[in-house]
Amino acid sequence: MDAVREYRPDVVLLASPNNPTGTALPLATAVAILDTAPGMVVIDEAYAEFRRAGTPSAVELLAAYPRLIVTRTMSKAFGLAGARVGYLAASEAVVDAVQLVRLPYHLSAITQAVARAALAHADHLQEQILLVRAERDALVDWLRVREFVVADSDANFVLFGEFEDRHAIWQGLLERGVLIRETGPTGWLRVSIGTPEENAAFRAALVEVTA
Repeated sequence: MDAVREYRPDVVLLASPNNPTGTALPLATAVAILDTAPGMVVIDEAYAEFRRAGTPSAVELLAAYPRLIVTRTMSKAFGLAGARVGYLAASEAVVDAVQLVRLPYHLSAITQAVARAALAHADHLQEQILLVRAERDALVDWLRVREFVVADSDANFVLFGEFEDRHAIWQGLLERGVLIRETGPTGWLRVSIGTPEENAAFRAALVEVTA
């Protein structure tokens, strides 16, 4: 907030959920920034479909804040990283302004067709999202029972720690056929949620490495 007041940026970019913690931005924080920022506020909700039940979306603030833009992607929840399709929700005036500056051929006909097909099967894809969320929450509980420190996650990954030598843990998992991310704060690791079989393999490997 102090930085926004001091530098008065034209655009403030916020991520919700954040990467690599996976933690969603409280709406109260978004409101405080919207009330202070002199320009546009963009909240990137790339992982929003994975958020925990009861976690609100910044979309709820659009009616009250015409300078707010909420961006989403079909790369995560829809599994369309290769299609490179994203979208935004904003006031009509903002959308009209974006239309003036966007490239005329920013999406190919094939990409648009793929996106439309994905939307036509959104119900089926939603079932996969629910499975990922359930697997994530189960993994968070499993890690905490074993006394790891785990960040609350509204994404399709979990940040956990703390390790004196996180690289040794990462290497040990890799040697057992499990690849996770060595990222985030010192002493922490990030694991993406996979299939139930993949998640079981991760748990078994982690038990061995940390024994």
